[in-house]
Amino acid sequence: MVQRVSYKIGDDELILETGRLAKQANGAVYAQYAGSAVIATVCASSTAQEGLDYVPVTVDYNEKYYAAGKIPGGFIKREGRPKDKEILVSRLIDRPMRPLFDISFGREIQIVPTCVSSDQINPPDILAVIASSAAVTISDIPFNGPVAAVRVGYVDGDYVINPTYEQIEKGQLEIVVAGTAEGFTMVEGGAQEVSEELMLGALAKAQEFITAMCHLQEDLRKLAGKEKLPLAPLNVVLENKEAIEKEAMPLLEKACFESTKFARHDSIAKVKADIAEKYAAQLEDEIQKKLFDALFDDMQYNILRKSILEKGLRVDGRGLEDIRPITCEINVLPRPHGSAIFTRGETQSLAVATLGTTLDEQVYDDIEGDRREHFILHYNFPPYSVGECGRLGTGRREIGHGNLARRSLEPMVPSREEFPYTIRVVSEIMESNGSSSMASVCGGTLCMLAAGVPMKKPVAGIAMGLITEGDKYEKYAILSDILGEEDHLGDMDFKVAGTVDGITGFQMDIKIAGVTTEIMEKALAQAKRGRLHILGIMNQTISKPADHISEYAPKIEKMRIDTDKIGALIGPGGKNVKAISAQFGVTINTEDDGTVTIYGKNSKSTDGAKAVIKGIVEDPEVGLIYQGTVKRIMDFGAFIEILPGKEGLCHISKLSRKRIASVSEVLKEGQVVPVKLLEIDKMGRLNLSYIDAIEDSEKK
Repeated sequence: MVQRVSYKIGDDELILETGRLAKQANGAVYAQYAGSAVIATVCASSTAQEGLDYVPVTVDYNEKYYAAGKIPGGFIKREGRPKDKEILVSRLIDRPMRPLFDISFGREIQIVPTCVSSDQINPPDILAVIASSAAVTISDIPFNGPVAAVRVGYVDGDYVINPTYEQIEKGQLEIVVAGTAEGFTMVEGGAQEVSEELMLGALAKAQEFITAMCHLQEDLRKLAGKEKLPLAPLNVVLENKEAIEKEAMPLLEKACFESTKFARHDSIAKVKADIAEKYAAQLEDEIQKKLFDALFDDMQYNILRKSILEKGLRVDGRGLEDIRPITCEINVLPRPHGSAIFTRGETQSLAVATLGTTLDEQVYDDIEGDRREHFILHYNFPPYSVGECGRLGTGRREIGHGNLARRSLEPMVPSREEFPYTIRVVSEIMESNGSSSMASVCGGTLCMLAAGVPMKKPVAGIAMGLITEGDKYEKYAILSDILGEEDHLGDMDFKVAGTVDGITGFQMDIKIAGVTTEIMEKALAQAKRGRLHILGIMNQTISKPADHISEYAPKIEKMRIDTDKIGALIGPGGKNVKAISAQFGVTINTEDDGTVTIYGKNSKSTDGAKAVIKGIVEDPEVGLIYQGTVKRIMDFGAFIEILPGKEGLCHISKLSRKRIASVSEVLKEGQVVPVKLLEIDKMGRLNLSYIDAIEDSEKK
C-alpha cells in the first residue's frame, strides 16, 4: 500500500512516499521536491555478528545521468565509478546517521540513495539525506533517528532555506546542516568572509527546518513503519574488571601525558601489554580480549576528559587555548611553481602550487550540467604520515578533507579574468596528529602566494574541540588546535577557516545533542583568536604574492579582438592558428566573445604570437608607425609588409630626403625597418614613408 506525506516549502511540496518502489528492501522512500527526486533504500544482512566494536554501515549515493535527460560522455555510455560529488554526498549522509545505529545490532547495513530526477535548479543532496533517514526510520532496522538536513544560504541580506543553484552562486554563505529534532549534529560549508554572528543565525534557521523534517518522517513511520528487529547485545562481562582497572589506572594516568604522540602510544601500549600478560589465560578468549581492549579505551577516555575539565590540562601539557608551535617555509622545492611546508606540532603539510592554462581546467560532466573549475585542490594522506604501512590511494576521507580545504581557499582565489591561470594545489600530508585539512588550508595559502597567485587575502584554519560534563553541560571546556586523541575523546570537532575579516570554510561534527548557543558563541570566538594567531605567524613568512611567477610556469597573454575577426584569425580549417602555434610554440584559445588567450613557454614566444595576431585582426591605420619587413625591392621603391598579409609601397622618393640612385642604397630584402602609413588610396593600396626620411626632414 502506497503511503505519502508532504510538507510545503515555498511554491512546491516536499513529498515522502513509500510502498511503490523497491518493496523487497528493508525500507525504501521516494522523495521529491519540484523536479528533483531521490529513491533511498536500506538493507541489512540476515545474520548478526556478536562483539563488533563498530557499526558496519555503508552509504552509496549515486546519480543517474538520465535524471537530467543526459547520456554519459566518453566511450562507455554507462555510469562508472563514484564521482567526487557522489562520495561527498555519501559522507554527508553517513556522518549524521552513523552514530544513531546501535552497535549491538551487529548486522551489515547498506543505504543506497539514487538521484533519479534532476531539474538542475534544486540540488538533490538534501533530498538524499532526508530520504535515507526516512527509509531507515520506517524500516525494521533499529535506529535512534530520524535525522534531516537543510542547506542555508545568505542572499541579498536574507537567509534562504534550500536555495537553488543560482541562489547558491550569488550568496555570501552556503552551509549544509544535519541533525535531529533535538539539535544539529553536523555542519559544513563555505562563505565569503562572513562573521561569526551571521553563522550562528544560519544555524538557528537550520534547526527549525530540520525539526519539521524529522516530524514529517515520524508521520510516515506511523503510517508505514515496520516493527524493529531485535538487538544482539553482548551479555558477557569482563572478568576481573575491578582488579584490572585498579592496577592499570595509576599507570595510565602517567602514560597518557607523555609529551609526544609516539611516546604516549608506546607508554600506553607497555602498560596494556604488562597487564595483558598477567591475565593472559583469561584473554585467550576472543570476547574477553575485546572487552579488555574496550576497558582500556574507556579508562583513557575518562582520564583525559577529567584532566581537561578539572585541571585545564591537555594530553601534551598545553592549556585550553594554546596552539602548538608553528613553522612556515616557502620555495622549498626547486622546480614546482610554488611550494611551502606548514608545520603545526606533529601535523605537517607539504603544499605545492602548479600554474596551468585553460586547457588544464577541471571539467565536470554531471547531472548539474557541464562546468569548468580553474582552481583545484587535491589532498593526499599517505600511511607514512602516521607511521604506518598501507596502500596509497584516494579514499573518501581524502576527498572529503580536500573538499573542505578547497572550499576554504576558493573565495580568496582570483577569478579567471584577474589571473588567467588554472591553479592546482596539492597538499601532501607528511605527518599527522590533529587536523591535517586545516594544515592544508594554511599550506595552500603559503604555496599560492609563493607562486605569485594574487590571492585577495591569506587564509588560515584551525580545528577546535569540546569536552562537556552533565546533562545540561554544567561544565565544559573548549579546546584550540586539537590533537587526534582529543578529537576521538571529545564531544565536538569543528574546523573553522577564514581571513582576518571573516569565515570562508566551516565543518563541524557534534556527538552530543543540544549544544547551547552560549557554547557555540564562545567556541567561534576562541576559534577566531586562534585563526588570527596562525595568520600572524604565516604573514611573517609571506603576506603578499611574489612579484613574479616562476620561470618554469607557462606565460599567458590575453587580448580581445572584434568578434567579426575571429574567423580571420582561425583561418580555413584552423590554418592560421595552427601556423602561429607552430611558429612560436604556443597554444592559442579563442572564445566566442573575442577573448584570445596565448599560452607559451616564455615571454618571447607569447609576445611574438601576440604581434602576429594583432597583424591579422587589426586594420592598418593612417599615421601609425609600423615595424615592417622589406619583401621586394623594385626600381621605383620597396614593398614592405607592415602587418601579416598586408603590404604597402614605400616609393623611392620617400626613402630619403637626399636623391638616391637606387632603392638598394637604403634597403635590403628581409630588413625590418620603421615606416609610417601615409595614406590608403581609393583602391585600398597602402603608401608608406621610411621613418628615417621623416626624421631627417624634421631635423632640418
